[in-house]
Amino acid sequence: MSVLAPLRERNFRYYWLSRLIDRAGTTMAGVALAFAVLEVSDSATALGTVLAAYSIPMVVFLLAGGVLADRFGRTLVIQATNALSGLSQLATAALVITGTAEVWHLAALAAINGTATAAGMPALAGVLPQLVPRDQLKAANLVLAVPENALMVLGPAVSGVLVAVVGPGWALAVDGATYLLAMLVLTRVRIPRPAEGQLRKGAVADLREGWTYFRSTTWLWVVVASFSLLNAIGSGGFNTLGPVLATQTDIGEAGWGLIRSAQAVGFLACSLALIRISFRRPLLWGMVAVALNGIPMLVLGVEPILLVGMVGAFLAGVGSQVFGLGWDLAMQEHVPDEMLSRAYSYDMLGSFVAIPVGQLLFGPLGLAFGVQRVMVIAGIAYVVIALVTLASRSVRDLPRATAVELPATGSGPG
Repeated sequence: MSVLAPLRERNFRYYWLSRLIDRAGTTMAGVALAFAVLEVSDSATALGTVLAAYSIPMVVFLLAGGVLADRFGRTLVIQATNALSGLSQLATAALVITGTAEVWHLAALAAINGTATAAGMPALAGVLPQLVPRDQLKAANLVLAVPENALMVLGPAVSGVLVAVVGPGWALAVDGATYLLAMLVLTRVRIPRPAEGQLRKGAVADLREGWTYFRSTTWLWVVVASFSLLNAIGSGGFNTLGPVLATQTDIGEAGWGLIRSAQAVGFLACSLALIRISFRRPLLWGMVAVALNGIPMLVLGVEPILLVGMVGAFLAGVGSQVFGLGWDLAMQEHVPDEMLSRAYSYDMLGSFVAIPVGQLLFGPLGLAFGVQRVMVIAGIAYVVIALVTLASRSVRDLPRATAVELPATGSGPG
């Protein structure tokens, strides 16, 4: 089967194009927002506050997003949340460009964006099995990953240059516009609405049903518990302290953009390689690979050298791509379709719940004990936690599967 086979499916083609447009702007936004905050207030604590303002509502509303997606249709939820995200990002860009932004402005708009993201993420994660046949899921994930990762190579570097030359607001404006364009393209996707019986059930019943499935599926909750710690460490040790370290050393804003681009090169190279590699134990290799995310924190903490940081970030990108594909295959092949968005919402809730803690905690820790020392400890902890997760047999032995039947793709309002 050709890796491009999913593109023969009309629904998938439009979904693929929508995702590509969205990613083109999003890859620029992370670097731009970080330096927008540091431009307003040269403080790691302020940056952590804005990032947490995004993450906290994202965590709080994730379960609601899973219920909405399974009840009202995943494409409809994605369209609505894209519109809200685009408008909030354009407002942020306007404040930054005009020089009127304050930290509380950025935090408030980040909270709106985080709420929209929470509602949309379970829908995005759960829609793929409705767009392609089951035997094309691996190919579909990679067809999405390869061009997105290519954009991630260019986006952070372009954003870093824009920040250095004209300021961070313009990169944020591009991100806002792409949200709205992606929403329009997604209107071309047509998939069946949820069954009437699903709509008759209450939201509480939906949540209870999802929770029962989550807690009874060992590999699912074990990996999620691990990532509640891993994501807190990564968000605090790399995403929060990394830009601060860049501004304090010769790495600089443009250099930090290059480090993030090197991470994206790792994503891209790995996604191309995985086209030819079978994935018989998706979580075993996924958890081994994701331990590589500790390397950039460790090497930058030991010695903040741009080239060394780029190599570490490249390896982290490889590890993240291996885990991402392994996790999506595990979820899409083992979780029933009618439960998938809710399962993803519990996954995301557990995985993201401690991110705000990391974002708020690592800034003060860096001030108290030194940014580099904290990053070294964070890198070591990340590697240890990822590998300890494999002590669970249900994680390391989970195979590829085709046992869960999916509804046939078809036309109809989404």
